[in-house]
Amino acid sequence: MDCITEYYDVCVVGAGHAGCEAALACARLGMETILFTVSIESIAMMPCNPNIGGSSKGHLVREIDALGGQMGITIDQTFIQSKMLNVSKGPAVHSLRAQADKAEYSRNMRMTLEQTEHLTIRQGEVTKLLIEDGKIKGVKTFSGAVYNSKAVVLCTGTYLKSRCLYGDVVNYTGPNGLQSANYLSDSLRENGIELLRFKTGTPARVDGRTVDFSKMQEQKGDSRIVPFSFTTDPESIQKEQVSCWLTYTNEETHEIIRDNLDRSPLYSGMIEGAGPRYCPSIEDKVVKFADKERHQVFLEPEGLSTNEMYVGGMSSSLPEDVQYRMYRSVAGLEHVKIVRNAYAIEYDCIDPRQLSPSLEFKKIKGLFSGGQLNGSSGYEEAAAQGLLAGINAAMYILGKEPFILDRSEAYIGVLIDDLVTKENREPYRMMTSRAEYRLLLRQDNADLRLTKKGFQIGLIREERYQRVVEKASLIQKEVDRIQNVHIGATKQVQELLCRCKSTPLKAGSTIAELIRRPELCYEDLEEIDPGRPKLWDDVVEQVNIHIKYDGYIKRQLKQVKEFKRLEHKKLPEHFDYNQVNSLRIEAKQKLNLYQPVSVGQASRISGVSPADISVLLVYFEQKYRKDRKDEA
Repeated sequence: MDCITEYYDVCVVGAGHAGCEAALACARLGMETILFTVSIESIAMMPCNPNIGGSSKGHLVREIDALGGQMGITIDQTFIQSKMLNVSKGPAVHSLRAQADKAEYSRNMRMTLEQTEHLTIRQGEVTKLLIEDGKIKGVKTFSGAVYNSKAVVLCTGTYLKSRCLYGDVVNYTGPNGLQSANYLSDSLRENGIELLRFKTGTPARVDGRTVDFSKMQEQKGDSRIVPFSFTTDPESIQKEQVSCWLTYTNEETHEIIRDNLDRSPLYSGMIEGAGPRYCPSIEDKVVKFADKERHQVFLEPEGLSTNEMYVGGMSSSLPEDVQYRMYRSVAGLEHVKIVRNAYAIEYDCIDPRQLSPSLEFKKIKGLFSGGQLNGSSGYEEAAAQGLLAGINAAMYILGKEPFILDRSEAYIGVLIDDLVTKENREPYRMMTSRAEYRLLLRQDNADLRLTKKGFQIGLIREERYQRVVEKASLIQKEVDRIQNVHIGATKQVQELLCRCKSTPLKAGSTIAELIRRPELCYEDLEEIDPGRPKLWDDVVEQVNIHIKYDGYIKRQLKQVKEFKRLEHKKLPEHFDYNQVNSLRIEAKQKLNLYQPVSVGQASRISGVSPADISVLLVYFEQKYRKDRKDEA
């Protein structure tokens, strides 16, 4: 029987969070796109934690939304609890986090995909890449069908030659018992792509009817819910929320774990892959933090239509009998029944240093990669990469310049730059501490930073873009106004300051100077500012932040200016750095391996010192002058 051959602009392999964003971006940009998945029921599945956002990850979701991605919209429509984290700290680290109804999130995203023009969903396993003369030509499936395309985006997640382990039990499956992809790894290797072996894990799911919540601390959502998407009307999502619950491990729990470490595949040597340092299993916590008497355990509902609850903080690969004893030693879980065992999963992924900042493989034109295949972890990191990979696949087909965000523009820029320039020996996880300019890259101003870029790409409609333009104008006008509104030490002013527990004025002041006081904010001063205009809530928020942190913001803007100077100094493609005699041997090796696109990127490569950067700057400046002289 002859095998079929079909033609598309883009093939997206994998329908997890990366694949969904990649496919939607391509289709919305007019590319005829086919999205492959091993199971249509697994589209946008959450195989681990039942939440979107969190510290630094909330920033990524807001940035995805500002560029025209889907994740923020979908979680706004399917959350069951929402909470703003780190509110006691500065705005740079405020991060939104929402508990998702897992089943509803998946169904909602699938419906979005199915209703998108130019997008076809296909259940099937891609087993081979079709490459000619260093350029992608399409893919081949297990059935033998050929799908020719101009670009391919790989978003295979944790499915490549995956296996799940607990105790001495090994299941050769992907997450949640789904079919693993056992052939594509070989095709990648045949085409010169270097693979790594990584590992991650997940805790047990338990029956909520068997949990004694009276022994736990209730964790409620915020009284005022803030949406992820800038397009979501806040009033439309104010609803009753479901609680999470907090409990703790204890010495008995730790003793059970220590007594059975030899039965954990993590310590017995059965697991080959490197695990995430910042999301350790409970075994790792007990071993590495032996001085701690207890560890937090969060019971999180998986949805409104199920009794399953996620035991956050107790990821494990211990045997089934040990899992029962371990979980039942925790307060509130004494009689708990396990619905799904905790397990570790290991899988093939690529060394992301083989990618350019556009997430295109350096050696294979038209082949892009996003998500956990790139050695990262987390739904949000995956979605961000998928969106950028999808955008750049479309840009490649359209013959346009790739869309690249640098470290000063977005957390997404930090994420991708870290992946393609640094050696990651474990699954990469986004954190606020990784962003040097985090005061500028707040989640609250993602629309101001990135909506214009989304509009220029073609993923943001003009009406939405114009609202952001108007918002930016209103913010600047109000900042300028209050810096020039002078008030005296009148009785009304002094009484207001007294009510707000602020020091009375001894002389005149501006509204802006008062806002800079820690105990005061823009809203507090309305009654002594009669010229204050009626503004949108999000404009008021930005005015307040801009005034309070003005000095810090200006300082970071100066740092960004210097950063941009090095980023704009481009380096030639396929350059032999052995020609630069003054470079150290290690620097030559690393620069030849990575082939950085700019001096700035070169400066972030491990093994390239500041002295090496100085040598590069001098070398290329002299080379530029010589070339100009020769031309003359």
